[in-house]
Amino acid sequence: MPNRALTIAILALACSVLPAQERVTIRVDSLAREGPWRPVFSYFGYDEPNYTYTANGTKLVGELAALSAAPVFIRTHHLLVTGNGEPALKWGSTNAYTEDAGGKPAYDWRIVDRIFDTYIHAGAKPFVELGFMPEALSTYPEPYTRHWPKPDDGKGWSYPPKDYNKWGELVRQLVLHSIERYGRAQTASWYWEVWNEPDISYWLGTPEEYDRLYDVSAAAIKRALPEARVGGPASTGPGGAKSAEFLRQFLGHCQANNTPLDFVSYHAKGSPRVIEGHVRMGLNHELRDADRGMEILADFPKYAKLPIILSEADPEGCAACSARVYPNNAYRNGTLYPVYTAAALASLLRLADRRHANLQGMLTWAFEFDGQPYFDGFRTLATNGIDKPVLNVFRMFGLMRGDRVRVESTGAEALDDILQTGVRGQPDIDALATRAPDEISVLAWNYHDDDLPAPGTPVETTVTGIPPTSGRVLVRHYRIDQTHSNAFTVWKELGSPQQPSAEQYAKLEAAGQLQELSSPEWMPVTGGSLHLQFTLPRQAVSLIQVTW
Repeated sequence: MPNRALTIAILALACSVLPAQERVTIRVDSLAREGPWRPVFSYFGYDEPNYTYTANGTKLVGELAALSAAPVFIRTHHLLVTGNGEPALKWGSTNAYTEDAGGKPAYDWRIVDRIFDTYIHAGAKPFVELGFMPEALSTYPEPYTRHWPKPDDGKGWSYPPKDYNKWGELVRQLVLHSIERYGRAQTASWYWEVWNEPDISYWLGTPEEYDRLYDVSAAAIKRALPEARVGGPASTGPGGAKSAEFLRQFLGHCQANNTPLDFVSYHAKGSPRVIEGHVRMGLNHELRDADRGMEILADFPKYAKLPIILSEADPEGCAACSARVYPNNAYRNGTLYPVYTAAALASLLRLADRRHANLQGMLTWAFEFDGQPYFDGFRTLATNGIDKPVLNVFRMFGLMRGDRVRVESTGAEALDDILQTGVRGQPDIDALATRAPDEISVLAWNYHDDDLPAPGTPVETTVTGIPPTSGRVLVRHYRIDQTHSNAFTVWKELGSPQQPSAEQYAKLEAAGQLQELSSPEWMPVTGGSLHLQFTLPRQAVSLIQVTW
Protein backbone atom coordinates (compact mmCIF):
# COMPACT_ATOMS: atom_id res chain seq x y z
CA MET A 1 0.00 0.00 0.00
CA PRO A 2 1.43 3.49 -0.82
CA ASN A 3 2.65 5.48 2.16
CA ARG A 4 -0.08 8.09 1.88
CA ALA A 5 -2.84 5.50 1.69
CA LEU A 6 -1.37 3.63 4.65
CA THR A 7 -1.13 6.84 6.69
CA ILE A 8 -4.74 7.75 6.01
CA ALA A 9 -5.97 4.23 6.72
CA ILE A 10 -4.23 4.24 10.11
CA LEU A 11 -5.56 7.69 10.96
CA ALA A 12 -9.07 6.70 9.92
CA LEU A 13 -8.88 3.70 12.26
CA ALA A 14 -7.60 5.92 15.05
CA CYS A 15 -10.44 8.40 14.49
CA SER A 16 -12.99 5.63 14.86
CA VAL A 17 -11.96 5.20 18.49
CA LEU A 18 -11.23 8.85 19.33
CA PRO A 19 -13.68 10.59 21.67
CA ALA A 20 -16.10 13.07 20.13
CA GLN A 21 -14.82 16.63 19.89
CA GLU A 22 -15.88 19.16 22.50
CA ARG A 23 -19.14 20.88 21.64
CA VAL A 24 -18.91 24.20 19.81
CA THR A 25 -21.48 26.91 20.42
CA ILE A 26 -22.37 29.34 17.63
CA ARG A 27 -24.53 32.35 18.47
CA VAL A 28 -26.09 34.49 15.75
CA ASP A 29 -27.43 37.91 16.77
CA SER A 30 -29.52 38.68 13.70
CA LEU A 31 -30.32 42.22 14.89
CA ALA A 32 -26.64 43.24 15.09
CA ARG A 33 -25.92 44.41 11.55
CA GLU A 34 -22.25 44.40 10.50
CA GLY A 35 -22.61 45.55 6.89
CA PRO A 36 -24.16 44.56 3.59
CA TRP A 37 -23.74 41.05 2.22
CA ARG A 38 -21.85 41.78 -0.96
CA PRO A 39 -21.62 39.13 -3.67
CA VAL A 40 -17.81 39.14 -3.65
CA PHE A 41 -17.98 35.45 -4.58
CA SER A 42 -19.64 36.01 -7.97
CA TYR A 43 -16.43 36.33 -10.01
CA PHE A 44 -14.79 33.49 -11.95
CA GLY A 45 -12.04 33.08 -14.51
CA TYR A 46 -9.78 30.74 -16.46
CA ASP A 47 -6.88 30.62 -18.92
CA GLU A 48 -8.57 28.93 -21.86
CA PRO A 49 -11.16 31.15 -23.60
CA ASN A 50 -12.07 28.61 -26.27
CA TYR A 51 -13.58 26.23 -23.70
CA THR A 52 -16.22 28.88 -23.01
CA TYR A 53 -18.60 27.92 -25.80
CA THR A 54 -18.19 24.14 -25.83
CA ALA A 55 -21.19 22.13 -24.63
CA ASN A 56 -19.74 21.67 -21.13
CA GLY A 57 -18.43 25.23 -21.00
CA THR A 58 -21.82 26.68 -21.95
CA LYS A 59 -23.48 24.44 -19.37
CA LEU A 60 -21.14 25.65 -16.64
CA VAL A 61 -21.51 29.32 -17.57
CA GLY A 62 -25.26 28.86 -17.21
CA GLU A 63 -24.83 27.31 -13.78
CA LEU A 64 -22.57 30.14 -12.67
CA ALA A 65 -25.02 32.77 -13.89
CA ALA A 66 -27.77 31.04 -11.89
CA LEU A 67 -25.85 31.13 -8.59
CA SER A 68 -27.64 34.18 -7.24
CA ALA A 69 -29.62 37.27 -8.13
CA ALA A 70 -26.35 39.23 -8.28
CA PRO A 71 -24.57 39.38 -11.65
CA VAL A 72 -21.74 36.94 -12.19
CA PHE A 73 -18.58 38.29 -13.87
CA ILE A 74 -16.29 36.02 -15.88
CA ARG A 75 -12.67 36.77 -16.79
CA THR A 76 -10.46 34.91 -19.25
CA HIS A 77 -6.88 35.13 -20.46
CA HIS A 78 -5.81 35.19 -24.12
CA LEU A 79 -8.74 37.31 -25.29
CA LEU A 80 -6.67 39.12 -27.95
CA VAL A 81 -4.17 36.38 -28.78
CA THR A 82 -3.48 35.43 -32.40
CA GLY A 83 -4.34 31.88 -33.46
CA ASN A 84 -6.87 29.45 -34.87
CA GLY A 85 -9.17 29.31 -31.84
CA GLU A 86 -8.32 25.76 -30.83
CA PRO A 87 -8.36 25.25 -27.04
CA ALA A 88 -5.35 23.91 -25.17
CA LEU A 89 -4.14 23.92 -21.58
CA LYS A 90 -3.06 27.41 -20.49
CA TRP A 91 -3.63 28.68 -24.03
CA GLY A 92 -6.31 30.08 -26.29
CA SER A 93 -6.81 32.54 -29.13
CA THR A 94 -9.39 34.65 -30.92
CA ASN A 95 -7.42 36.06 -33.89
CA ALA A 96 -9.06 39.40 -33.12
CA TYR A 97 -6.22 41.44 -34.64
CA THR A 98 -4.08 40.89 -37.70
CA GLU A 99 -2.34 43.17 -40.22
CA ASP A 100 -2.00 43.01 -43.98
CA ALA A 101 1.35 43.17 -45.77
CA GLY A 102 1.30 46.94 -45.55
CA GLY A 103 0.69 46.97 -41.79
CA LYS A 104 -2.99 47.94 -42.01
CA PRO A 105 -4.97 46.53 -39.04
CA ALA A 106 -7.82 44.07 -39.54
CA TYR A 107 -10.27 43.25 -36.75
CA ASP A 108 -12.13 39.94 -36.52
CA TRP A 109 -14.47 39.71 -33.54
CA ARG A 110 -16.15 36.38 -34.35
CA ILE A 111 -14.50 34.31 -31.61
CA VAL A 112 -14.64 37.14 -29.08
CA ASP A 113 -18.35 37.39 -29.87
CA ARG A 114 -18.83 33.65 -29.23
CA ILE A 115 -17.21 34.07 -25.81
CA PHE A 116 -19.15 37.17 -24.79
CA ASP A 117 -22.39 35.87 -26.32
CA THR A 118 -22.12 32.77 -24.11
CA TYR A 119 -21.82 34.95 -21.01
CA ILE A 120 -24.54 37.42 -21.97
CA HIS A 121 -27.08 34.81 -23.11
CA ALA A 122 -26.67 32.98 -19.79
CA GLY A 123 -27.14 36.18 -17.79
CA ALA A 124 -23.47 36.63 -16.81
CA LYS A 125 -21.18 39.56 -17.69
CA PRO A 126 -17.65 39.80 -19.08
CA PHE A 127 -14.83 40.88 -16.79
CA VAL A 128 -12.73 41.93 -19.77
CA GLU A 129 -9.03 41.23 -19.32
CA LEU A 130 -7.19 43.08 -22.09
CA GLY A 131 -4.52 40.63 -23.14
CA PHE A 132 -2.41 39.30 -24.56
CA MET A 133 -0.38 40.88 -27.36
CA PRO A 134 -1.44 39.98 -30.92
CA GLU A 135 1.39 38.52 -32.96
CA ALA A 136 1.38 41.38 -35.46
CA LEU A 137 1.82 43.93 -32.64
CA SER A 138 4.40 42.11 -30.52
CA THR A 139 7.87 43.62 -30.19
CA TYR A 140 9.34 40.09 -30.28
CA PRO A 141 6.66 37.87 -31.84
CA GLU A 142 8.62 34.64 -32.37
CA PRO A 143 8.19 32.06 -31.00
CA TYR A 144 4.58 32.94 -30.30
CA THR A 145 2.36 29.95 -29.46
CA ARG A 146 2.58 28.32 -26.05
CA HIS A 147 2.61 24.51 -25.74
CA TRP A 148 2.07 23.82 -22.04
CA PRO A 149 3.88 22.43 -20.06
CA LYS A 150 7.06 23.33 -21.97
CA PRO A 151 8.66 25.97 -19.71
CA ASP A 152 10.52 27.94 -22.38
CA ASP A 153 7.96 27.76 -25.14
CA GLY A 154 6.45 30.66 -27.12
CA LYS A 155 6.34 33.98 -25.29
CA GLY A 156 5.73 36.39 -28.17
CA TRP A 157 2.30 37.20 -26.72
CA SER A 158 3.84 38.60 -23.52
CA TYR A 159 5.90 41.47 -24.98
CA PRO A 160 4.97 45.16 -25.23
CA PRO A 161 3.47 46.43 -28.48
CA LYS A 162 5.74 47.77 -31.18
CA ASP A 163 3.13 50.48 -31.75
CA TYR A 164 1.21 51.74 -28.71
CA ASN A 165 -1.16 53.74 -30.91
CA LYS A 166 -2.25 50.59 -32.74
CA TRP A 167 -2.73 48.81 -29.42
CA GLY A 168 -4.86 51.69 -28.17
CA GLU A 169 -6.97 51.63 -31.31
CA LEU A 170 -7.46 47.85 -30.93
CA VAL A 171 -8.80 48.43 -27.43
CA ARG A 172 -11.05 51.27 -28.59
CA GLN A 173 -12.45 49.18 -31.44
CA LEU A 174 -13.23 46.32 -29.03
CA VAL A 175 -15.20 48.68 -26.81
CA LEU A 176 -17.04 50.22 -29.77
CA HIS A 177 -17.86 46.78 -31.16
CA SER A 178 -19.18 45.69 -27.75
CA ILE A 179 -21.43 48.75 -27.55
CA GLU A 180 -22.77 48.05 -31.04
CA ARG A 181 -23.43 44.38 -30.29
CA TYR A 182 -24.64 44.47 -26.67
CA GLY A 183 -25.73 48.06 -26.06
CA ARG A 184 -24.17 50.92 -24.17
CA ALA A 185 -25.73 50.18 -20.78
CA GLN A 186 -24.70 46.52 -20.89
CA THR A 187 -21.13 47.30 -21.92
CA ALA A 188 -20.82 50.01 -19.26
CA SER A 189 -21.70 47.43 -16.60
CA TRP A 190 -18.59 45.36 -17.33
CA TYR A 191 -15.12 45.64 -15.83
CA TRP A 192 -12.17 46.43 -18.11
CA GLU A 193 -8.83 45.23 -16.69
CA VAL A 194 -5.49 45.91 -18.37
CA TRP A 195 -3.38 42.75 -18.75
CA ASN A 196 -2.59 40.02 -16.22
CA GLU A 197 0.26 39.73 -13.72
CA PRO A 198 2.57 42.24 -15.41
CA ASP A 199 5.06 41.90 -12.55
CA ILE A 200 6.06 38.38 -13.70
CA SER A 201 6.58 36.58 -17.01
CA TYR A 202 3.14 37.41 -18.38
CA TRP A 203 4.69 40.80 -19.22
CA LEU A 204 8.22 40.82 -20.62
CA GLY A 205 8.48 44.56 -20.51
CA THR A 206 9.48 46.95 -17.73
CA PRO A 207 7.10 48.31 -15.10
CA GLU A 208 7.28 51.66 -16.88
CA GLU A 209 6.24 50.03 -20.15
CA TYR A 210 3.28 48.44 -18.39
CA ASP A 211 2.32 51.82 -16.97
CA ARG A 212 2.34 53.19 -20.51
CA LEU A 213 0.23 50.26 -21.73
CA TYR A 214 -2.25 50.98 -18.94
CA ASP A 215 -2.40 54.69 -19.77
CA VAL A 216 -3.00 54.03 -23.47
CA SER A 217 -5.62 51.35 -22.75
CA ALA A 218 -7.49 53.42 -20.18
CA ALA A 219 -7.56 56.44 -22.49
CA ALA A 220 -8.85 54.31 -25.37
CA ILE A 221 -11.62 52.78 -23.25
CA LYS A 222 -12.72 56.15 -21.93
CA ARG A 223 -12.74 57.69 -25.43
CA ALA A 224 -15.14 55.01 -26.56
CA LEU A 225 -17.16 54.78 -23.34
CA PRO A 226 -16.45 57.46 -20.71
CA GLU A 227 -18.56 55.69 -18.07
CA ALA A 228 -16.69 52.38 -18.43
CA ARG A 229 -14.94 50.91 -15.38
CA VAL A 230 -11.23 50.45 -16.03
CA GLY A 231 -8.61 49.16 -13.61
CA GLY A 232 -5.54 47.08 -12.89
CA PRO A 233 -2.77 46.15 -12.53
CA ALA A 234 -3.85 42.52 -11.85
CA SER A 235 -0.43 41.94 -10.29
CA THR A 236 0.58 38.88 -8.29
CA GLY A 237 0.25 38.59 -4.52
CA PRO A 238 1.69 41.65 -2.78
CA GLY A 239 2.73 39.50 0.15
CA GLY A 240 6.01 39.28 -1.76
CA ALA A 241 8.31 42.31 -1.75
CA LYS A 242 8.71 42.53 -5.54
CA SER A 243 4.98 42.30 -6.17
CA ALA A 244 4.24 44.81 -3.43
CA GLU A 245 6.65 47.28 -5.01
CA PHE A 246 5.05 46.79 -8.42
CA LEU A 247 1.59 47.55 -7.05
CA ARG A 248 2.90 50.56 -5.17
CA GLN A 249 4.70 52.02 -8.19
CA PHE A 250 1.59 51.52 -10.35
CA LEU A 251 -0.62 53.39 -7.89
CA GLY A 252 2.00 56.13 -7.63
CA HIS A 253 2.12 56.42 -11.41
CA CYS A 254 -1.67 56.71 -11.70
CA GLN A 255 -1.78 59.29 -8.93
CA ALA A 256 1.01 61.40 -10.40
CA ASN A 257 -0.47 61.35 -13.91
CA ASN A 258 -4.16 61.49 -13.01
CA THR A 259 -4.68 58.29 -14.99
CA PRO A 260 -8.25 56.88 -14.90
CA LEU A 261 -8.48 54.18 -12.25
CA ASP A 262 -11.95 52.95 -11.27
CA PHE A 263 -10.93 49.79 -9.43
CA VAL A 264 -7.71 48.18 -8.22
CA SER A 265 -6.96 44.53 -8.91
CA TYR A 266 -4.29 42.18 -7.65
CA HIS A 267 -4.06 38.47 -6.86
CA ALA A 268 -3.95 36.40 -3.68
CA LYS A 269 -2.85 32.78 -3.61
CA GLY A 270 -2.42 30.07 -1.02
CA SER A 271 0.37 27.51 -0.94
CA PRO A 272 -0.59 23.83 -0.39
CA ARG A 273 2.14 21.29 0.26
CA VAL A 274 2.41 17.58 0.89
CA ILE A 275 3.43 17.00 4.51
CA GLU A 276 4.05 13.46 5.78
CA GLY A 277 1.85 11.98 3.09
CA HIS A 278 -1.08 14.40 3.27
CA VAL A 279 -2.00 17.80 1.84
CA ARG A 280 -1.56 20.84 4.04
CA MET A 281 -3.21 24.00 2.76
CA GLY A 282 -1.71 27.50 2.97
CA LEU A 283 -4.70 29.71 3.76
CA ASN A 284 -2.51 32.21 5.61
CA HIS A 285 -0.49 32.85 2.46
CA GLU A 286 -3.59 33.88 0.50
CA LEU A 287 -4.83 36.07 3.32
CA ARG A 288 -1.48 37.82 3.73
CA ASP A 289 -1.47 38.66 0.02
CA ALA A 290 -4.92 40.20 0.31
CA ASP A 291 -4.13 42.05 3.53
CA ARG A 292 -0.86 43.51 2.24
CA GLY A 293 -2.60 44.84 -0.85
CA MET A 294 -5.23 46.55 1.28
CA GLU A 295 -2.48 48.05 3.41
CA ILE A 296 -0.66 49.42 0.35
CA LEU A 297 -3.84 50.90 -1.06
CA ALA A 298 -4.50 52.72 2.22
CA ASP A 299 -1.24 54.62 1.69
CA PHE A 300 -2.86 56.36 -1.29
CA PRO A 301 -5.80 58.35 0.09
CA LYS A 302 -7.03 59.10 -3.43
CA TYR A 303 -7.57 55.38 -4.02
CA ALA A 304 -8.23 54.06 -0.51
CA LYS A 305 -11.98 53.67 -1.09
CA LEU A 306 -11.79 52.29 -4.61
CA PRO A 307 -13.30 48.85 -5.22
CA ILE A 308 -10.73 46.07 -4.81
CA ILE A 309 -11.05 43.06 -7.08
CA LEU A 310 -8.87 40.11 -6.16
CA SER A 311 -8.99 39.05 -9.80
CA GLU A 312 -7.48 35.70 -8.87
CA ALA A 313 -8.01 34.43 -5.32
CA ASP A 314 -7.25 30.73 -4.96
CA PRO A 315 -5.58 28.03 -2.86
CA GLU A 316 -2.58 28.07 -5.27
CA GLY A 317 -1.47 29.14 -8.71
CA CYS A 318 -1.82 26.50 -11.46
CA ALA A 319 -5.31 25.45 -12.48
CA ALA A 320 -3.95 23.30 -15.33
CA CYS A 321 -1.71 21.23 -13.02
CA SER A 322 -3.53 17.99 -12.19
CA ALA A 323 -3.31 16.28 -8.82
CA ARG A 324 -2.13 13.16 -10.65
CA VAL A 325 1.08 15.01 -11.57
CA TYR A 326 1.18 17.42 -8.61
CA PRO A 327 0.07 15.62 -5.40
CA ASN A 328 -0.17 18.89 -3.48
CA ASN A 329 -3.29 19.62 -5.57
CA ALA A 330 -5.20 16.60 -4.27
CA TYR A 331 -7.56 18.91 -2.36
CA ARG A 332 -9.41 19.83 -5.55
CA ASN A 333 -11.89 16.97 -6.03
CA GLY A 334 -13.32 16.58 -2.54
CA THR A 335 -14.63 18.67 0.32
CA LEU A 336 -11.40 20.44 1.31
CA TYR A 337 -11.69 22.87 -1.61
CA PRO A 338 -15.19 24.16 -0.70
CA VAL A 339 -14.51 24.39 3.03
CA TYR A 340 -11.24 26.25 2.35
CA THR A 341 -13.20 28.64 0.12
CA ALA A 342 -15.77 29.28 2.85
CA ALA A 343 -13.07 30.01 5.43
CA ALA A 344 -11.18 32.21 2.96
CA LEU A 345 -14.27 34.24 2.07
CA ALA A 346 -15.06 34.89 5.73
CA SER A 347 -11.49 35.91 6.52
CA LEU A 348 -11.27 38.21 3.50
CA LEU A 349 -14.46 39.98 4.54
CA ARG A 350 -13.09 40.43 8.06
CA LEU A 351 -9.78 41.76 6.74
CA ALA A 352 -11.67 44.27 4.61
CA ASP A 353 -13.69 45.34 7.65
CA ARG A 354 -10.51 45.82 9.66
CA ARG A 355 -8.77 47.79 6.89
CA HIS A 356 -11.92 49.75 5.97
CA ALA A 357 -11.28 48.48 2.45
CA ASN A 358 -13.86 48.27 -0.30
CA LEU A 359 -13.52 44.60 -1.22
CA GLN A 360 -15.71 44.09 -4.28
CA GLY A 361 -14.64 40.73 -5.66
CA MET A 362 -12.88 37.47 -4.83
CA LEU A 363 -12.44 35.89 -8.26
CA THR A 364 -12.08 32.10 -8.32
CA TRP A 365 -9.73 31.00 -11.09
CA ALA A 366 -11.42 27.73 -12.01
CA PHE A 367 -13.65 26.58 -14.86
CA GLU A 368 -13.58 23.27 -16.79
CA PHE A 369 -11.30 21.40 -19.21
CA ASP A 370 -12.77 19.46 -22.10
CA GLY A 371 -11.15 16.16 -23.05
CA GLN A 372 -9.48 15.51 -19.69
CA PRO A 373 -10.08 12.47 -17.46
CA TYR A 374 -12.89 12.59 -14.93
CA PHE A 375 -11.75 13.99 -11.57
CA ASP A 376 -8.12 14.23 -12.66
CA GLY A 377 -7.49 16.92 -10.06
CA PHE A 378 -7.41 20.06 -12.17
CA ARG A 379 -8.60 23.20 -10.39
CA THR A 380 -12.06 23.13 -11.92
CA LEU A 381 -15.67 23.67 -10.92
CA ALA A 382 -16.89 20.77 -13.04
CA THR A 383 -15.35 17.74 -14.72
CA ASN A 384 -16.85 16.62 -18.05
CA GLY A 385 -20.12 18.31 -17.14
CA ILE A 386 -20.26 16.89 -13.59
CA ASP A 387 -20.25 19.53 -10.87
CA LYS A 388 -17.59 19.14 -8.21
CA PRO A 389 -18.23 19.82 -4.50
CA VAL A 390 -16.61 23.26 -4.68
CA LEU A 391 -19.35 24.56 -6.98
CA ASN A 392 -21.87 23.89 -4.23
CA VAL A 393 -20.25 26.27 -1.77
CA PHE A 394 -20.87 29.03 -4.32
CA ARG A 395 -24.47 27.90 -4.51
CA MET A 396 -24.60 28.28 -0.73
CA PHE A 397 -23.14 31.79 -0.95
CA GLY A 398 -25.73 32.63 -3.60
CA LEU A 399 -28.61 31.67 -1.31
CA MET A 400 -27.53 34.22 1.31
CA ARG A 401 -28.91 37.75 1.09
CA GLY A 402 -29.50 40.95 3.02
CA ASP A 403 -27.01 42.16 5.62
CA ARG A 404 -24.18 40.43 7.41
CA VAL A 405 -24.97 40.06 11.11
CA ARG A 406 -22.91 39.27 14.19
CA VAL A 407 -21.70 35.74 14.81
CA GLU A 408 -19.79 34.40 17.79
CA SER A 409 -18.33 30.89 17.85
CA THR A 410 -16.46 29.13 20.62
CA GLY A 411 -14.65 27.11 17.93
CA ALA A 412 -13.41 30.03 15.85
CA GLU A 413 -9.71 30.64 15.35
CA ALA A 414 -8.61 34.27 15.72
CA LEU A 415 -8.07 36.14 12.47
CA ASP A 416 -4.56 37.19 13.47
CA ASP A 417 -3.64 33.59 14.27
CA ILE A 418 -4.87 32.44 10.86
CA LEU A 419 -2.88 35.23 9.21
CA GLN A 420 0.28 34.20 11.00
CA THR A 421 0.20 30.41 10.97
CA GLY A 422 -2.96 29.25 9.20
CA VAL A 423 -5.20 26.63 10.82
CA ARG A 424 -2.68 24.09 12.08
CA GLY A 425 -3.74 23.39 15.68
CA GLN A 426 -7.44 23.30 16.51
CA PRO A 427 -9.85 23.41 13.56
CA ASP A 428 -11.59 26.64 12.64
CA ILE A 429 -15.26 26.01 13.36
CA ASP A 430 -16.96 29.26 12.62
CA ALA A 431 -19.82 30.85 10.71
CA LEU A 432 -21.07 33.78 8.65
CA ALA A 433 -24.69 34.90 8.85
CA THR A 434 -27.00 37.19 6.92
CA ARG A 435 -30.46 38.59 7.51
CA ALA A 436 -33.08 39.58 4.97
CA PRO A 437 -36.62 40.80 5.80
CA ASP A 438 -38.06 37.28 6.13
CA GLU A 439 -34.99 35.09 6.32
CA ILE A 440 -31.78 34.37 8.25
CA SER A 441 -28.97 32.30 6.74
CA VAL A 442 -26.10 30.76 8.70
CA LEU A 443 -23.06 29.37 6.86
CA ALA A 444 -20.95 27.18 9.17
CA TRP A 445 -17.74 25.27 8.46
CA ASN A 446 -15.27 22.91 10.12
CA TYR A 447 -11.93 23.65 8.48
CA HIS A 448 -8.35 22.55 9.04
CA ASP A 449 -5.30 23.11 6.82
CA ASP A 450 -4.29 19.46 7.21
CA ASP A 451 -6.38 17.06 5.14
CA LEU A 452 -6.53 14.27 7.70
CA PRO A 453 -9.43 12.26 9.12
CA ALA A 454 -10.89 13.61 12.35
CA PRO A 455 -14.09 13.15 14.34
CA GLY A 456 -17.03 15.42 13.64
CA THR A 457 -17.83 18.17 16.11
CA PRO A 458 -21.18 18.66 17.87
CA VAL A 459 -22.44 22.17 17.15
CA GLU A 460 -25.13 24.01 19.07
CA THR A 461 -26.44 27.05 17.23
CA THR A 462 -28.67 29.75 18.65
CA VAL A 463 -30.25 32.32 16.35
CA THR A 464 -31.73 35.36 18.08
CA GLY A 465 -33.75 38.30 16.80
CA ILE A 466 -36.50 36.33 15.08
CA PRO A 467 -39.73 38.38 15.05
CA PRO A 468 -41.74 37.63 18.21
CA THR A 469 -44.85 36.98 16.15
CA SER A 470 -43.14 33.98 14.59
CA GLY A 471 -44.17 31.06 16.75
CA ARG A 472 -42.39 28.70 14.43
CA VAL A 473 -40.01 28.91 11.49
CA LEU A 474 -39.12 26.75 8.52
CA VAL A 475 -35.55 25.42 8.73
CA ARG A 476 -33.62 24.07 5.74
CA HIS A 477 -30.17 22.58 6.22
CA TYR A 478 -27.87 22.25 3.21
CA ARG A 479 -24.63 20.33 3.54
CA ILE A 480 -21.37 19.62 1.70
CA ASP A 481 -19.57 16.62 3.15
CA GLN A 482 -18.48 13.14 2.11
CA THR A 483 -22.03 11.99 1.41
CA HIS A 484 -23.87 15.20 0.46
CA SER A 485 -23.41 17.51 -2.55
CA ASN A 486 -20.44 15.38 -3.54
CA ALA A 487 -20.23 13.74 -6.97
CA PHE A 488 -16.62 12.71 -6.30
CA THR A 489 -17.67 10.25 -3.60
CA VAL A 490 -20.35 8.80 -5.85
CA TRP A 491 -17.90 8.51 -8.76
CA LYS A 492 -15.54 6.47 -6.59
CA GLU A 493 -18.43 4.29 -5.38
CA LEU A 494 -19.25 3.59 -9.03
CA GLY A 495 -15.71 2.31 -9.58
CA SER A 496 -14.21 5.59 -10.88
CA PRO A 497 -15.51 5.11 -14.45
CA GLN A 498 -13.79 7.10 -17.19
CA GLN A 499 -16.62 6.24 -19.58
CA PRO A 500 -19.71 6.30 -17.38
CA SER A 501 -22.93 4.87 -18.77
CA ALA A 502 -25.92 7.15 -19.30
CA GLU A 503 -27.37 5.89 -16.02
CA GLN A 504 -24.12 6.51 -14.15
CA TYR A 505 -23.74 9.97 -15.66
CA ALA A 506 -27.26 10.93 -14.57
CA LYS A 507 -26.46 9.72 -11.06
CA LEU A 508 -23.26 11.80 -11.01
CA GLU A 509 -25.09 14.88 -12.28
CA ALA A 510 -27.62 14.58 -9.48
CA ALA A 511 -24.91 14.03 -6.87
CA GLY A 512 -23.15 17.19 -8.04
CA GLN A 513 -26.05 19.42 -7.02
CA LEU A 514 -26.48 21.13 -3.65
CA GLN A 515 -28.27 18.75 -1.30
CA GLU A 516 -30.06 19.05 2.00
CA LEU A 517 -28.94 17.17 5.09
CA SER A 518 -32.55 16.44 6.02
CA SER A 519 -36.04 17.40 4.95
CA PRO A 520 -37.21 20.96 5.69
CA GLU A 521 -38.70 21.16 9.16
CA TRP A 522 -40.97 23.58 10.99
CA MET A 523 -39.37 24.32 14.36
CA PRO A 524 -40.60 26.25 17.41
CA VAL A 525 -39.26 29.69 18.36
CA THR A 526 -38.98 30.67 22.02
CA GLY A 527 -38.54 34.32 22.96
CA GLY A 528 -37.41 35.19 19.45
CA SER A 529 -34.69 32.51 19.53
CA LEU A 530 -34.16 29.31 17.62
CA HIS A 531 -31.97 26.51 18.95
CA LEU A 532 -30.37 23.92 16.67
CA GLN A 533 -28.04 21.00 17.25
CA PHE A 534 -26.11 19.03 14.65
CA THR A 535 -22.74 17.41 14.07
CA LEU A 536 -20.41 19.13 11.62
CA PRO A 537 -17.78 16.79 10.11
CA ARG A 538 -14.20 17.90 9.54
CA GLN A 539 -13.80 19.59 6.12
CA ALA A 540 -17.55 20.15 5.77
CA VAL A 541 -19.85 23.14 5.25
CA SER A 542 -23.45 23.67 6.33
CA LEU A 543 -25.92 26.34 5.26
CA ILE A 544 -28.93 26.72 7.54
CA GLN A 545 -31.77 28.87 6.25
CA VAL A 546 -34.51 30.06 8.58
CA THR A 547 -37.63 31.61 7.06
CA TRP A 548 -40.92 32.85 8.49
